[in-house]
Amino acid sequence: MTRLGFLIARTLRDEPALQRLSVPQADLLAEVAGKTVALVGNARALAEGHAGPQIDAADLVIRINRAPQPSPQSHGTRTDWLALATRLPQAERDRIAPRRILWMSPKRKRLDWQTATSPGFYLHPLPDYRALAQLIGAPPTTGAMMIDLLARSDLARLDLYGFDFFASLSLSGRRTAAQVPHDFKGESAWVGQLMLADRRITRH
Repeated sequence: MTRLGFLIARTLRDEPALQRLSVPQADLLAEVAGKTVALVGNARALAEGHAGPQIDAADLVIRINRAPQPSPQSHGTRTDWLALATRLPQAERDRIAPRRILWMSPKRKRLDWQTATSPGFYLHPLPDYRALAQLIGAPPTTGAMMIDLLARSDLARLDLYGFDFFASLSLSGRRTAAQVPHDFKGESAWVGQLMLADRRITRH
């Protein structure tokens, strides 16, 4: 697809055309089979701990959106995949340096050409987003979408870091829970139920 073709497809919301830029979901999930995965959220409380070495010890490290990393001690240094739902300035893209970008937002108008043509690009299907939104009862966070996606894989273990469901707010912004369109209590309950049903998932 040319850049012009991409812009036209994005403007017209031509989902089949945009999906052709993405690796198939089955191929993406096959890459995590048998692996330990660290999914790093952006809770401020994570900066107070020493989980960095544990995070970097995972086979695959996935971070979210602007992926703030106050220190290697608390957050580690690696970013293999970046789950993205917002525009990413070039300076932040260079800092994070992910091997793969996963566009999780249903808002395709925010998707840029550089991201859509990056190596291994993945576009999260709209039906998956809608199904999770219906289950939770509100628009899911990027983190929740990643948990839902990874839980469907044959990974060996999924460790969640920096997920306190906005109890300590977010390192990536100053908004309160009342200022964002998510249901953090609903997500917390959903993740709790998921962990009971799937012992591969642990929240630190």
